[in-house]
Amino acid sequence: MPEPKENEVLLRIKMAGICTNDVRDYKGDCSYSYPRIGGHEYGGVIEKLGTGVDSRQFAVGQKAVAYIIEDCHSCHYCRTGNGNICFHHAESPVFQNPDGISGYGGFSEYKIVKAEDLFVYHEETSFEKMAFTEPLACVVNSVNRTNIELGDDVVVIGGGTMGLLHVMVAKLRGARVIVSEPLEERRERALRLGASAAIDPIHADAVEEVKKLTEGRGAAVVYNTTANPVLMAQAMNMTAPCGTCVAFSSMHPNKPVEVDAGAMHSLQKTMTGAVSPTVQAFYQAYELIDKEILDPTVLTEKIFDYTDFDAAMACAMRPDTYKVLLKFGEI
Repeated sequence: MPEPKENEVLLRIKMAGICTNDVRDYKGDCSYSYPRIGGHEYGGVIEKLGTGVDSRQFAVGQKAVAYIIEDCHSCHYCRTGNGNICFHHAESPVFQNPDGISGYGGFSEYKIVKAEDLFVYHEETSFEKMAFTEPLACVVNSVNRTNIELGDDVVVIGGGTMGLLHVMVAKLRGARVIVSEPLEERRERALRLGASAAIDPIHADAVEEVKKLTEGRGAAVVYNTTANPVLMAQAMNMTAPCGTCVAFSSMHPNKPVEVDAGAMHSLQKTMTGAVSPTVQAFYQAYELIDKEILDPTVLTEKIFDYTDFDAAMACAMRPDTYKVLLKFGEI
């Protein structure tokens, strides 16, 4: 049993989501060190407080989630509001730990977290909702890196969990959302969650369809939530003059993408990326869930007991699945 040190808390994990990166780790398709315990989309209950933890904010029995980035608070990126790309995190044992276990550790029954990283939920909030905090925070960070104005046209490429979370958040910002997704069930779900149009890119030219819906301009913002690098070029072609295109997903495989730099210049298009949440984005996601502004559990595929890990991973590896969750004990 891990023991919390000064300003640390022992968290008993109750629910954890399986991310695409966890699937890659499980299949051995990563460059991180093994043995490895994945899981960065987790929530649980405070089991024990270390010395120095502020008892006015934290107490045993509270429901809580943890910000997962090992930011140093003192580098250039942390001090300019970009702690999600703090290089200390990239160099931490989360990724390479030759003398022990690497990984975020959310697939453990107990985990030590820094008190400063805790976000306490109301007692009524379900662990299922709490487990969506980190993925929703990634989406909030992505949307925050654009400037959606009321009435803007927004395209989301990909109708999986992260794509549909983009639909939900973009709708909250007042956008008209168009989804490009080959699977019919996902297109239908996107429409139910607020998308105004859903394009089948297999049987239609997605770029031309977007232009038809936007008076020939393209979308003010395009989010590519797929890992396919080919679709990044398509995303730029869907982007309107003066618009922004976001590479949300990690590219897998990470192959170079041809970009029309002339169009970027003459049409003032912006291409940017989004990775992991900042503390601000994490807090905003927490508030969206805790205040019941957004319910991410409409994207829950299935909840497995953690002892059925292989079956849960098999479900998560399906190409048509949404968010697969693991539960630890009674919830």
